[in-house]
Formats: sequence, C-alpha cells, structure tokens
Amino acid sequence: MPLQDPAQGSIFPSLSSSSSRSRTRRRASQPAAMDLELNFEISRSAEFILNRNFTRVALQFPDDLLKHSTKVVTCLRNKLGSGNKVGLFVMADTTFGSCCVDEVGASHIGADCVIHYGHTCLSPTSTLPAFCVFGKASISIPLCVEKLSSYFGTNGKPIVVLYGLEYAHAISHIKEAMVEAMPKTKLELIFSDVMCSIINPLEDHRKSDELGYLGSCSSVNSLGVATGTRCSLGGLIWDLLEGRRMEDYLLLWIGPDNSAFSNVVLTFNGCEIVRYDATEDQLVTDVSQQKRILKRRYYLVERAKDANMVGILVGTLGVAGYLHMIRQMKELIMLAGKKAYTLVMGRPNPAKLANFPECDVFIYVSCAQTALLDSKEFLAPVITPFEAMLAFSRGSQWTGTYIMEFRDLINSSQLEVSKQPEEARFSFLKGGYVEDFELQENGDGDNDGTLALANVSEKALQLRDRDPDSLVKGIAKSGAEFFVTRSYHGLETQANSSSPEPYLIGRSGKASGYKDERSEPETL
Repeated sequence: MPLQDPAQGSIFPSLSSSSSRSRTRRRASQPAAMDLELNFEISRSAEFILNRNFTRVALQFPDDLLKHSTKVVTCLRNKLGSGNKVGLFVMADTTFGSCCVDEVGASHIGADCVIHYGHTCLSPTSTLPAFCVFGKASISIPLCVEKLSSYFGTNGKPIVVLYGLEYAHAISHIKEAMVEAMPKTKLELIFSDVMCSIINPLEDHRKSDELGYLGSCSSVNSLGVATGTRCSLGGLIWDLLEGRRMEDYLLLWIGPDNSAFSNVVLTFNGCEIVRYDATEDQLVTDVSQQKRILKRRYYLVERAKDANMVGILVGTLGVAGYLHMIRQMKELIMLAGKKAYTLVMGRPNPAKLANFPECDVFIYVSCAQTALLDSKEFLAPVITPFEAMLAFSRGSQWTGTYIMEFRDLINSSQLEVSKQPEEARFSFLKGGYVEDFELQENGDGDNDGTLALANVSEKALQLRDRDPDSLVKGIAKSGAEFFVTRSYHGLETQANSSSPEPYLIGRSGKASGYKDERSEPETL
C-alpha cells in the first residue's frame, strides 16, 4: 500500500507532484501510465462501457482532477480499442455540487452514461447510469492500525468503522491488520461496506417521483430505524447486531474533515465519534466543533418559523426524488399559511440570493453532502428540507434526530390540514406571540393565475396608499406586494406620454475639472 505524503492529500496520490523519496522509488519501479490506469480504474471503466454497449460516454471531472482528463481519455481510448467507435466527452464546471452525477450536462451531449471521478455522494440518478471512480487515497496501514488498536484497547464499547470512499481500497487490509493486532480482545468491530460503484437509474423515475420510491440503492433508512438493524449513509452500508442501536456504538471515521464527515456527525449526533486523519497520522477525539453546528441549525429553524415568504432553491436536477421533495415542500409551506417561490440558479451564493430580498428564508433541496450552506453572509438563512418540516409543522418538536437525506423524508410524515383555527404561537426571536398569515383568503385559490395576480397587485397598491410617506409600508404577503411597497423601483417610464422626450447634453470633460466647472480658483 502506498504511504501518505503529509504534503499531499489527493485521492489520486500517484499522480500528484511530490519530492518524497518513497514516492520517487515507487515511480521508478512502476511506470506513470500504470499508476494512472490503477487510480482511474481504466480497465473497469472500459468493461463498464463495452458490456453495456454505450456509444456516447460523459467523463465528469472535478476541478482538481481536470488536469488529468486528457491522459485519462487517451488511456481509456487505447483500452477500448481503435476499432471501437465510442465518443468520449469531458465535463467540468458542474451546475451544482461536483459530488453528484451531472445528468443535465450529460444530456446536452446526448450521453448514454456518465463516468464520475473523485469524491461522490453516491446519490441515485434519475435517467442515466453512472460508474463512480472513487480514487485511492494514500494511507499507512501499519501506522493506522497502531493508532486505532492502542485507543480501542482501553475502550470497551462496540465500534462501527465508517470511511471516506477514497479509502475503500484499503479497508480490507486495515480490517485484517486490526484482527491480527488485537487477537485476544473480544471487541465488537463492524466495518461498513461500499453500497455500490455503479449507479443504475430507476426503471420508471417519473413514477418514483410521484410515489417516492427510490430504488434498491436507498431502500434502507439512514437512521437504521425503519429497517431494524441495517443502516446506510453516504454510500456505505452496515448491519448492527440484533437489539443494538447506533447510540450503543462508538463511530470511527477514517478520512478528512469534509462534508461527508459532517453528514456523519449530524446524523449520528448521539454517538461518540472519533476521526482518524490519514494525512496527519492523527487520531482526533474532540469533534465538539462539528457538533456545535446543531446549535446553529436550531437557531435557523426558529428564524424560519417567523418567515412569511419562502424560496425553494433547487440544488439538484438529477438526484432521484427531488421533484417529489419540491412538491412536498410547496404543500408544507402552503399549509403553514406562507408563500412559496421556486428558484433554479445553480450554486447559491450571497450575490444571487440578494436578488430576492422578498424571501425571508430559503429551503435548499440538494444531496446530503451539499445541503448545509454556511449562510452567515446571506441576507436570509438557508435551511434543509428536514429543518423546514420542523419549522412549518405546527406542534413539531426536535428530538435531536437529524436527517440529511431528503429522500428519507419522502412519505416519512404525512402532512395534515388542520381545519380548526390556529392559535397564535410564541416567537423566541420576537419575544411575543405572532399569528401566521392566511394567504388563501376569500376563495382566492379558486381564481386563475392572471386574476389572482391582479388581485394581489390591487391589494399591494391599497397597502402602499395607506401611508404614502412611510418607507416601511407594512409586511408584504407576496412578492408582488413586496415589490410595490418598495421605495425605489428603478427607472420608470411615463405611461401617459407617447411622444419622445428631447435629449439633453450631459457633462463633458475630465473628472478633475469638467467644462461647466470653474477652472480658476476664487480670489479672496
């Protein structure tokens, strides 16, 4: 197994530049082309293409691996054979997170499948099959086993081992070495397995969007509750002993502190968690900083409860079930007496969301590893679908359980319409009781779209005319009302006059002294 160079953390280490002597010796004995074929799994990729008779293949690279794309294409072309007419297309700069399969980009070139390189969340696709190349991150197995055996020797709790997918190639060797290093201990040690490296689309993804059926790759619940002793998370799957719960185990994470690890910490926040950093050869036992994220998320839930207009950010166009989740969020927002707007803008940032100041909160529908956005710099908070269910469902209480996968929320809780008048609720942020707006008033929901928009605009004008001298005209209930009540609307044309206005000659000259300004200083 290759040793980890502390200066490099690449998941394709044999292709990274390094001055390490061990790496120099390894490169001297093994050609660079062989390293590339092993790390990028050229043989398995060619087998995947030929066995399924694909003719147009999209190769999806993240930004850090794009520099190797030409070599990978050349090597894969040689493996396929000169007589095989298979079109290979390199994709970069994905619309959303690079961990998801970019089905939208692949559809632009009419691809039959996608080969995904680098870090992946293994979210199920909707239309295209995909083959995932995880990479082979460097790790020193003897050092890893020495650290783990010394720590676990003094801890009697059963252990579940989770890891980044880039370390999947070394897990079997670590497991064997752990058994040899601790032969006399009766330690319960469970190693998770990779669920799959080939993602097959659903046979009828349209039906799955309607019914919420997600296929075999996600048929188990990520919390291990609905299916008994089987758990899955982030492409990993493992079985617990009968009668055990996840809270009874100590979780060991082998890998860096990235989005996948945050997913583990939030989902299993009731477990004791230890992380082994293979890059630094260090065992990190304090993960309190990661668990503090829960406090921040609870605060965002309380802010979302006071929202009047909610924006639904579409963070994926390929993960199976996302359309059903968007519809479920719209229904949840409507039943809570709020207004919903659906926005598709690629990767969200503060500048993009600032164009929608009428939205008090945004719901980000995406895969589990990109769902958490640090919205401290945003004008409005960005929450997950699970947090939206906590915020907009009357009487719901957070028990500490946190669900990152929105697919686990589909059909997990039925939305009930309360026909009784809702009582005012207490807002912790405002420090008093507030009443949610009832947007569907006087049968407005029965009107068509044009008439409904006209009615909303008329109400907005009435709201503005109440106090024309005030900058704050009241609380808007929709985007149209918010726009009308703004003090500035941009450039406005005179609707009463159709004749062209005469042009005016503006100021000319340099900024240091325009022609209409005095050139000579005044004398005292």
